[in-house]
Amino acid sequence: MLTHEKIESNVGWLIVLIVLLVSVGGLAEIVPLFFQKSTTTPLNELVKPYDPLRLAGRDIYLREGCYNCHSQMIRPFRAETERYGHYSVAGEFVYDHPFQWGSKRTGPDLARVGGRYSDQWHRIHLLNPRDVVPESNMPAYYWLDRPLKEPNIGAKMAALRAVGVPYTDKEIADAPAAVAGKTELEAVIAYLQGMGLALKQTR
Repeated sequence: MLTHEKIESNVGWLIVLIVLLVSVGGLAEIVPLFFQKSTTTPLNELVKPYDPLRLAGRDIYLREGCYNCHSQMIRPFRAETERYGHYSVAGEFVYDHPFQWGSKRTGPDLARVGGRYSDQWHRIHLLNPRDVVPESNMPAYYWLDRPLKEPNIGAKMAALRAVGVPYTDKEIADAPAAVAGKTELEAVIAYLQGMGLALKQTR
């Protein structure tokens, strides 16, 4: 019979039992989420898969590391909901792969930024944040004002369809035309302007 002393003095047993404990705990926490409707189905009819331009904008958002300073997860605390809006719920993010929840917040949370500012405001803010927020320490993303090159946007949408995002064949075929002639800046703005609208409009 294993005692605490034997386990703590035997690295092999310690590793095996820790892995076993973490695995059981993880399964108990994670598996039930796959069977909860609120985490696997869209919140409402306003939650739709990203259109090609927003999807391209989301890829640029990830490429530029925006998630390192901006979370997209409003916690259910009064201080947060009064500042940012309704707390985030899983049903808003069923088409996000991966979702952008997190706890790192150098800049404000962006979960409800959609529609809060005009496209022109976002354009100025991304090119030089201090033109609209003098105290901002956000870097300027002036290089985003260049042509958007997304030759594989259809393939990305097809890959997302394989993991459950309901894109149609026509949407995938029309995707290259939807992003033709756009800039990276326009794509990022389109992504930002769509954030959080599904729940915001139902409040």
